Amino acid sequence: MTEYEELSETELQKVIQNAEKALKEKQASKRKEVIAKINELAASIGVTVDIREEKEKPARKGKKVAPKYRNPNDPSQTWTGRGVAPKWMQALLNSGRDKSEFLI
Repeated sequence: MTEYEELSETELQKVIQNAEKALKEKQASKRKEVIAKINELAASIGVTVDIREEKEKPARKGKKVAPKYRNPNDPSQTWTGRGVAPKWMQALLNSGRDKSEFLI
């Protein structure tokens, strides 16, 4: 039996938070050591290095695409015409109907 099995959920959560904090601190420390070593090596050959750290990658901002097709049997179901056709559209096409009939 491990010591963690004896801890309550709150205590386990606190252990996890402390471990994550310690890990981040160790990673930051290691990063600083590596950057210092790179700068030292660059200086030894007369080169300067500019290291820029990205904080976080910006989230992709996709544009919302207006629906292009509407299900005649259920007007709440729409499709933009991009990607794989939804099942309702596939069923209508398989029954011999044309996609242009469902344009909005």
